Amino acid sequence: MNERRIADDVMLMSFPWRTLGIDFRRNVTLLRLADGRVVVHSTARFTEQDIAAIRRFGEPSWLVEATLMHDTFAKEGRKALPNIPYLAPDGFAKASGVQTDSLLPPPRDWDSEIDVLRIDGVRMNEHALFHRWSRTLVVADLFFSFPEETSGWPRFFLRHVMRLPRLFGISSFYRRLIIRDKLAFERSMNALLNLDFERMIVAHWKSLDTNAKPAVEQVLTKAVIDR
Repeated sequence: MNERRIADDVMLMSFPWRTLGIDFRRNVTLLRLADGRVVVHSTARFTEQDIAAIRRFGEPSWLVEATLMHDTFAKEGRKALPNIPYLAPDGFAKASGVQTDSLLPPPRDWDSEIDVLRIDGVRMNEHALFHRWSRTLVVADLFFSFPEETSGWPRFFLRHVMRLPRLFGISSFYRRLIIRDKLAFERSMNALLNLDFERMIVAHWKSLDTNAKPAVEQVLTKAVIDR
């Protein structure tokens, strides 16, 4: 696991996650509230050292998944943090076999600090979280972001199979298989762009630490839902 501070109250923990011969990474985001309590966004095969790192950052108080597709490590996450609320989209408990509470409406404790935006028109019930103080947007599989130095088979797969020529954007799989209502999805993207975010953390690989909103605007302008 690699950990990196994105902002004063935002920590990124990155874990290896390989499929198709590519390390897509699995990002876990820690969002800290003003009182020191922490939202743990996404799960992984947490070790005792990982949980200790979370506790150094703040008191883990909520475990969150933001899409039905992220059930892979739900049991491990719950085992590592057994005594805090586990919030997830409707249908997640059935997919994962782990009991969860609904992510919507979000806890009152998050008022004025963390907003939850449901991405409408998609099959996997995805949500985005916006940490107001740090202006950080956290998404699941809506966007992928890989470093420029990616080469070889991973680069070929990203550019020619996932159709991400700039190694950042909405994958062809998401456009063709996940989006089911184009107009509802477009409305959600407009709502997302109304958020005042500077940074964005994706579930897989590289965060955008600055100028995230212009990058997202450019992707959405270029017919991202051309299926």
